Amino acid sequence: MCGVIRGFGRLGGLIALIFLIVALLRQLITLVGFLLVAIKIAIVVVFVALLVLIVLAILRDRSRKRREADEI
Repeated sequence: MCGVIRGFGRLGGLIALIFLIVALLRQLITLVGFLLVAIKIAIVVVFVALLVLIVLAILRDRSRKRREADEI
């Protein structure tokens, strides 16, 4: 009887360890997915900010050229 209980104890410990590893891997996959989404959003935000800076530089240059043309 003691051998059966010991066998079930080891089997239960092994199954609990497998479930723990699966749960941790699931959380790790979720974390990696979240980080990838955050990186993609950051790239898009930087790209949009760069486009806005380029447009502002173009508009400022056109305004400066227009002022220089009016002064002449």
